[in-house]
Amino acid sequence: MMCANNPNIVQILEVYANSVQFPHESSPRARLLIVMEMMEGGELFHRISQHRHFTEKMASEVTKQISQALEHCHSLNIAHRDLKPENLLFKDNSLDAPVKLCDFGFAKIDQGDLMTPQFTPYYVAPQVLEAQRRHQKEKSGIIPTSPTPYTYNKSCDLWSLGVIIYVMLCGYPPFYSKHHSRTIPKDMRKKIMMGSFDFPEDEWSQISEMAKDIVRKLLKVKPEERLTIEGVLSHPWLNCTEALDNVLPSAQMMMDKAVVAGIQQAHAEQLANMRIQDLNISLKPLNSVNNPILRKRKLLGSLCVCSLLSLSMLTVITIRCQSLNNTHPPLCLSPKPSDGFFIHDPENGGEDSNVALEKLRDVIAQCILPQAGENEDEKLNVVMYEAWRFNRDCKLLRDGLQGLSWDGRAFSDKVDRLKLAEIVKQAIEERTNLEESH
Repeated sequence: MMCANNPNIVQILEVYANSVQFPHESSPRARLLIVMEMMEGGELFHRISQHRHFTEKMASEVTKQISQALEHCHSLNIAHRDLKPENLLFKDNSLDAPVKLCDFGFAKIDQGDLMTPQFTPYYVAPQVLEAQRRHQKEKSGIIPTSPTPYTYNKSCDLWSLGVIIYVMLCGYPPFYSKHHSRTIPKDMRKKIMMGSFDFPEDEWSQISEMAKDIVRKLLKVKPEERLTIEGVLSHPWLNCTEALDNVLPSAQMMMDKAVVAGIQQAHAEQLANMRIQDLNISLKPLNSVNNPILRKRKLLGSLCVCSLLSLSMLTVITIRCQSLNNTHPPLCLSPKPSDGFFIHDPENGGEDSNVALEKLRDVIAQCILPQAGENEDEKLNVVMYEAWRFNRDCKLLRDGLQGLSWDGRAFSDKVDRLKLAEIVKQAIEERTNLEESH
């Protein structure tokens, strides 16, 4: 918005803060919606490919408009940081349509602290690559974090401008690799860092020395040797009165859609990587983390063992009951307590025992697999009360629940479900062992 009041920068009409849900999303999200002016003339490279007679003079005029947009940004001390042909759009399809700079997604005020490696491969300045190299080494601990981080400045835009001019004139970039890669290949990186490029005779023989001169002066590795934006606007190539009506080979080159598509794909992949923020992730030790997946695995394993033990014990008890003489007294599974706790009914002792175990297993299930759509704490209180009714004679359970603020009806504080499940599991094992001894 700071830059948008320039005739060579895409205008911002309105900005809305709305909650928007796209078709593939499950719920709306807060978003900023930016309404900009319609640019019907298409991207720079597409426009050039449609001109069968794209001349050097036309390239000079386009460069002047791009430079005026950059001058406006740099006068406000703003670095664009993603200058490339895809971000240069024509207003309409007329022959004299103005070209405008757009996409300020990586733009930043230059306070001498630009160090985040934001770039698109073919147009990246050596200083931005160096910032990326140091950033990656510091992240991996190869070199210690410097007290004075490596920075670059808005002159990175001038390098990108030099690459754009080069491509406009001949149809291919000055720095490229024979090997396609999601990241910049080593040979291409080396060429950029050394500023190693040339002007092949086949395409450059008919291009003026003035054009070659501005490219050379923009593609200087050292920022202090590079042309400033004021130097670009005063360069003879942008102010030449000569016809410069030689037809450039770039239009023919850019008609090869496969080549252009390959370049654009490389840009898109790099941008996707750039837009994923670096997240400093700190992982807790496994012995202290309350991870629901690990908790579920551990307790489900315990639950299965307890269930199998209970089932086998029930089978043994049933066989014993059937083998007893009917004149004998009924079998009581636990000694009759004298302290007022719950007493098993002698008439259906086996049934009560089985129910008691089932109620305890319900508590474990609620701890590790709470039911969706229910109040988890309230449901836990309900299943715990049912288990308590049938197992109040278990001292281990009584002592454990007392430590978890159980008042006989509900937990008065937020309960540690993992700890509760462990106590209940031990109660199941104790009851199973007790029944086996009887």
